[in-house]
Amino acid sequence: MDQTANRIARTIATEIAASPEQVTAAVALLDGGATVPFVARYRKEITGGLDDTQLRNLSDRLSYLRDMEARRATILKSIRDQGKLTDDLARAIAAADTKATLEDIYLPYKPKRRTKAMIARERGLEPLLRAIMETRSAQPETLAAAFTGPEIPEVRDALNGARDILAEELSENADLLGRLRQFMRDTAVVRARVQSGKETEGAKFSDYFDHTERWATMPSHRALAVLRASKEEILTVDIAPADDEGMGRAQAITAAAIGLRGDAPGDLWLRDAAHWTWRIKLSLTMYMDLMTELRRRAHEEAIAVFARNLGDLLLAAPAGARATLGLDPGIRTGVKAAVVDATGKLLETATLYPFAPRHDTNGTSQTVAALIARHGVELIAIGNGTASRETEKLVGQILADLPAHLTRPTCVVVSEAGASVYSASETAAREFPDLDVSLRGAVSIARRLQDPLAELVKIEPQSIGVGQYQHDVDQRQLARTLEAVVEDAVNAVGVDLNTASAPLLSHVAGLGPSLAQSIVTHRDTNGAFDARKDLLKVAGLGPKAFEQCAGFLRIRDGREPLDASAVHPEAYAIARKIVAACGRDLRAVMGDAGALSHLRAQDFTDDRFGLPTVRDILSELEKPGRDPRPEFRTASFAEGVDTITDLKPGMRLEGTVTNVAAFGAFVDVGVHQDGLVHISQLADRFVKDPHEVVKAGDIVSVRVTEVDVPRKRIGLSMRKHDTQTARPKPAQPTKRGTPKTKAPARPTRDGALGAALRDAMKTRPR
Repeated sequence: MDQTANRIARTIATEIAASPEQVTAAVALLDGGATVPFVARYRKEITGGLDDTQLRNLSDRLSYLRDMEARRATILKSIRDQGKLTDDLARAIAAADTKATLEDIYLPYKPKRRTKAMIARERGLEPLLRAIMETRSAQPETLAAAFTGPEIPEVRDALNGARDILAEELSENADLLGRLRQFMRDTAVVRARVQSGKETEGAKFSDYFDHTERWATMPSHRALAVLRASKEEILTVDIAPADDEGMGRAQAITAAAIGLRGDAPGDLWLRDAAHWTWRIKLSLTMYMDLMTELRRRAHEEAIAVFARNLGDLLLAAPAGARATLGLDPGIRTGVKAAVVDATGKLLETATLYPFAPRHDTNGTSQTVAALIARHGVELIAIGNGTASRETEKLVGQILADLPAHLTRPTCVVVSEAGASVYSASETAAREFPDLDVSLRGAVSIARRLQDPLAELVKIEPQSIGVGQYQHDVDQRQLARTLEAVVEDAVNAVGVDLNTASAPLLSHVAGLGPSLAQSIVTHRDTNGAFDARKDLLKVAGLGPKAFEQCAGFLRIRDGREPLDASAVHPEAYAIARKIVAACGRDLRAVMGDAGALSHLRAQDFTDDRFGLPTVRDILSELEKPGRDPRPEFRTASFAEGVDTITDLKPGMRLEGTVTNVAAFGAFVDVGVHQDGLVHISQLADRFVKDPHEVVKAGDIVSVRVTEVDVPRKRIGLSMRKHDTQTARPKPAQPTKRGTPKTKAPARPTRDGALGAALRDAMKTRPR
């Protein structure tokens, strides 16, 4: 392995808590076209058991570090071609561990446009600067007099030229830039001020009209709020030392780079020149650098929150393969109804008008009862948008009046986030070309109750609305991260090859949209797949793609029993060897933990498959194709609590966590808008990260702490002991718990806490 690859492997190994050998092995697999899910699941012996999180981090850092190594080589070549590369400089470039450090070193050698310092050197003023630095006791004005002439008529012009040269040298001093950058990271503050005359227009950013906060600890949601307000020209934003003392320290660090010796005339001039350089040049450089870091940090944190929430939502418990009636509530436009069978196939649709202006409750009751009877409906999924509680109440009455011979379906309120996005998408148009757009949403709502993962993969993750400021962050990075989350979730669960849609199959390791569509086309033409190896008959699907995808695809009741498990076809021989040791038929052994309990994994290893793989095979034989998702259960909303006006402080309610942010969790308690459990109210202990306590989809018990009807805000607590004296201001929601970025026009008494709640609200698209 070459030196560059070694350096990358060592760096990544330290960051992901692995050995360089593990990193090198994983890199070789990824470079060879293997996917992260495949490597994490089926190449544990080679990587030493690196999991999918480690491999994702490895992949991301590999790209960054390879870019940095390419830049390092470019810089070395540029300086070498200039004839200025020394051994010390080469060592400094080799030791640089970030792109910023590399660029600092390269600054003095980087081709640049004509500068004031260049002009001063052309006029012969560099010797004046050297004379001032070497003869500190002399008056700079006296030394400068010797450099005046036609081009430099006055002493002041000569000294200004010398100062320009010094300023450029200081601005290109890598060591100084590094020390100043670290000083600023440790002590700088972000100052936001409202622009004159923008108070009314920018009312939603009122918490930042006069805001100061430490740069190092500014949370992502506040940073993103300030950055958005700055982009909209509501605020001016500065990043600078906290006070005059900090400013003095920054100037002192700058002056120290010159090597001041005392208070001689030359020292005084150099000190003033250094201070001027800080004010005019270096402070701007630091502002740009720290602003870039703040934006990157805020984006990364916001994307990480989105990714965690999306993962939780995708891996939410499925209700299972049961006939389901989906209801997309509406008032004037009616309630859209769609019945799907156990496989998600659309059976029948209807539009109901139980509310104003028609008030056709009798017709609605008859239609719903008929749909239940006709299709054996076992589940009813009600979207959680406008009129959801009214619809839920009406359905409850309909179910109570069902004839005794009919089984009463289970009624569940589900999130409809992204349903309208799906309805208008190309995917929905291909799937239901003759179905009205509004009815497609009801189908999606029904299916997402049956299997959230299978349905939500049809929607762009950004449209699901479980993030904060998702439209402000780096969209390429967001898309890349969320695609990885979807891929990991799909492959962790596994996919039924004979029922999966093309969008779901496209996220299986090694496939993608084109191969996924080819599989569906082949299935439609030739019928269901009877074995995994039949995938090789699909046009365009070769041995490499088969290797990557096969283990994540399931075939129920096919001719090969192992195809229903996560055992990879390449390891079928080992699985059969294990089954043979039991002395029973393969189908009889699969699912019988007792039959396998006496076996030792080490007895079945060979040169290719070690203990990790054999243990995985044993686990799969015990529970073939087991689903890692939790058992399905739903929140029970309180009777008579339908709107925010029904809430009273002290009420105990059950609800579903819909979103988790850095400052707390949003909970749907059945009143059309989510309440906020601030991070300080999540537990009777200190909570650093809300994800330590809750995740999207959790069913939780909460206590109402505050209700603000005019602003539609609900404060909730999960604490068992109410020791908090100050209640958090709840988030401002829109319909059915859709948090907004829009803040009130004036600050409230809770100060920073209120800011944390208000500025992080993000509209969740339906």
